[in-house]
Amino acid sequence: MFHKEGAKIILVALAVTVAIVLLSEEFIHEFWLLKFVQIFALAFLILILQFFRNPKRPVTATDHIIIAPVDGKVVVIEEVYEAEYFKDKRLQVSIFMSPINVHVTRYAVNGLVKFSKYHAGKYLVAWHPKASEENERTTVVIENNYFGEILYRQIAGALARRIVNYAQEGMQVIQGTDAGFIKFGSRVDLFLPLGTEVNVKLNQKAIGGKTIIATKA
Repeated sequence: MFHKEGAKIILVALAVTVAIVLLSEEFIHEFWLLKFVQIFALAFLILILQFFRNPKRPVTATDHIIIAPVDGKVVVIEEVYEAEYFKDKRLQVSIFMSPINVHVTRYAVNGLVKFSKYHAGKYLVAWHPKASEENERTTVVIENNYFGEILYRQIAGALARRIVNYAQEGMQVIQGTDAGFIKFGSRVDLFLPLGTEVNVKLNQKAIGGKTIIATKA
């Protein structure tokens, strides 16, 4: 199963791959070079297909846990000042996605979307300390019955050139369902209330829709 956001890119990649394979048979006569070009084209197609995969992960929506919104590695767990919406201290948990991770963004909690905003910006590497404030990004706040307001931020990286965000203010969203997509590597920051009990550790691998990020102490 592939994500709908990859449909056009997958079709283009497929067409290019088929063209390269067919044309190489016509114009390349060195056997080793022919096979190299064809294998390279097929490998490119496989990478595109892998990037846009959308594995089905059934979630039993539960108010008292926060699940990972994306696949990747936990790179930040710290108390910070969140300046855009809360304007006070929050507990930040950040997950970095490499180009080989699943890039579907899933809602980490049930609730009502209170805030959703897109920001144009730079394309610093996703782990840069200023990426959360200066890169292209979207900020979404969901009001959950158990935790209160939870903010998550999709952040573009050096390779990511398009963020897709489905959250709109006033929407009622369900934990684990599709919240958007970030194309070609990036990160997602979660901003949680102070006192939230974090269930992951630095450098731990998180699986979107499965890994429990936090519970309420």
